[in-house]
Amino acid sequence: MRTKALWMALLLAPAGALCAQGAYAAGTTKCTMHFTMKGWSAIYQTANGSGTVTCENGQSMDVVINAKGGGLSFGKYRLDNGVGHFSGVTDIKDILGSYATANAHGGVVHSSHAAAMTKGPVSLALTATGKGWDFGAGFESFSISRPK
Repeated sequence: MRTKALWMALLLAPAGALCAQGAYAAGTTKCTMHFTMKGWSAIYQTANGSGTVTCENGQSMDVVINAKGGGLSFGKYRLDNGVGHFSGVTDIKDILGSYATANAHGGVVHSSHAAAMTKGPVSLALTATGKGWDFGAGFESFSISRPK
């Protein structure tokens, strides 16, 4: 199962890279997010997490992450060492908001996730590994906000 999840993740990663390259333009900066998340899915999917975004222009921000949605998905997981790459960002505030996304994930004991998403001119490609059991693919709403 883990092998299939890694193949799905590898198939989605180039899509995220293409989105990221297309969104990069003059006057923009690249930003990176390091995050952790935990969640569950039984057709309906939910996950919550937190992270820190840093940009090449020196800006940084702590963030809260929420993901919800549906699809063919089952399991419970915790993602550690997640990394997201943003492109098309002119100011760090551009990363805030809701993204349209497609994802793939899978694993037993060790879990792997990959997602590519966009929000207007901003693109985000995520990869993460963790622990738990899960498998599937789905579409979800992925939102990034400031901590309260």
